[in-house]
Amino acid sequence: MNETKGLIFNIQRFSVHDGPGIRTVVFEKGCPLRCKWCANPESQIPTPQLAWTKNKCIGCGECSRASLKCSPYFSEDELYWDNLDDEDAAAIDKVCPSKALHVIGYETTVSEVIKQIDRDSIFYGDEEGGLTISGGEPLMQPKFTYQLLREAKKNGINTAIETTGFGTAADFIKIAGKLDYLLMDIKTLDDNMHRKVTGVSNEVILDNFNTISRAYPDLPIQVRTPVIPGVNDTEEAIGSIADFIRCKNNVRYELLKYHRLGESKYASLHRMYPMGDVELSEETFRRLKQFEFNNISSQLEDEGWQKGLGI
Repeated sequence: MNETKGLIFNIQRFSVHDGPGIRTVVFEKGCPLRCKWCANPESQIPTPQLAWTKNKCIGCGECSRASLKCSPYFSEDELYWDNLDDEDAAAIDKVCPSKALHVIGYETTVSEVIKQIDRDSIFYGDEEGGLTISGGEPLMQPKFTYQLLREAKKNGINTAIETTGFGTAADFIKIAGKLDYLLMDIKTLDDNMHRKVTGVSNEVILDNFNTISRAYPDLPIQVRTPVIPGVNDTEEAIGSIADFIRCKNNVRYELLKYHRLGESKYASLHRMYPMGDVELSEETFRRLKQFEFNNISSQLEDEGWQKGLGI
């Protein structure tokens, strides 16, 4: 049994948006980027953390009466707490009857995750469906990610990861060797803008994309760009990404519309939503999708590439 351990925060079943077919998605915890539009802010910190879902709270006060080192307390109808430690993390589920106060992130082993994935394998089909490792950032836990992919492959399960591409080239190359499919974000080619909205340079990301596409020319790669207001919502920004991925084998391209579905998660972590009240208009996204099809997907077809996926 593989006892390699990793930190995850969710296993999502029957997903159809994280690679081909029906997927089981394992969400690892920890990410080096701090994208202002991140829909999973609970994935960023590489340790377990507390969160509180206000509309699930029944106001029983059990958490504040329990002997927890994090000392939960109510103030003006909000729950606050101090730092979480391992002892508290093990006790929280027993303390809060409604699970409003809950721990995000838990340590598990490769073998434990594989058992859960195997139970879903009857839904994957002969080829398409399988395991997708997401996050957070899978490259932040390279040993766990690699071992999980390796065990899945041994069991005949199709494998994929969703990645920012931010990690060491050596780790990425090793992990990519166990993939059937790669989903990778490229947010903007403007390094200054990338630093401003994610906290890191895009240099490592772009270098890794080139490295992987050269090392594994037959690996299907789906490049995705979330269209973010004021960041990359122009034809110039999308066109520059298209020029960058051009002439790479087996590449698909997809635009993702900015949404605010993760906003409530920031509140549960007592964090401000970094994007404020910014919205992306349907007209802007429709225009960019048409631009993408006319100037990117149609060219991919003309040049023998695979057509970019719709959403």
